[in-house]
Amino acid sequence: MRVLVVEDYEPLRKSVVQGLSEAGFAVDSSNDGEEGSWYARSNDYDAIVLDIMLPTVDGLTILNRLRKAGDKTPILLLTAKDTVDDRVSGLDLGADDYLTKPFAFEELLARVRALARRRYEKPDPIVRVLDLELNTVSRTVKRAGSPVDLTPKEYALLEFLAMRAGEVVSRTDVWEHIYEFHSEAQSNVVDVYVGYLRKKLEGVDQPRLIHTRRGQGYVLGEAD
Repeated sequence: MRVLVVEDYEPLRKSVVQGLSEAGFAVDSSNDGEEGSWYARSNDYDAIVLDIMLPTVDGLTILNRLRKAGDKTPILLLTAKDTVDDRVSGLDLGADDYLTKPFAFEELLARVRALARRRYEKPDPIVRVLDLELNTVSRTVKRAGSPVDLTPKEYALLEFLAMRAGEVVSRTDVWEHIYEFHSEAQSNVVDVYVGYLRKKLEGVDQPRLIHTRRGQGYVLGEAD
């Protein structure tokens, strides 16, 4: 899952970015409202963490612009303000959640995970596809009840495919959701990681879970 963090207080921004990265998210970040707005318009994020008080363009203006443009990306507002009016203003403009500073990172992480799942209509933290089970909180995987040991990038790829189970997911979609903006793209990296997943998930007596659609991408689930 890919998240944008727009926060001008550098120590907090770095802390949130590091924490989300360690939790397995691909994270882009900005300390400026205008740049953050450009990031939000230019990329497809699974969630946005947006401070209200920002230089150049404030968070509420960014939120309003995105919603008027039809952008439905889940947005969590961060602010030092704690009055009812501030919360109401943000929610009325289309924010999905609201967190007042100071906050515990564990709470922010739980809220971001919930927003990302909501985007794919997966409210349950346990995602199941056939005999595959992903725990999106502990980031663990089982197939037919047996644990599967995955690297962070392998898990990120599998989670994204699971969120869109039954749909054809293009290589471009995968790249845009599990790699940061400044990552160096390699033409075959998605194919390589799909190969790794298949080796770990699909044993001799187990049916294939990840199916290739030539010229289109991949589908997680039953074969047509």
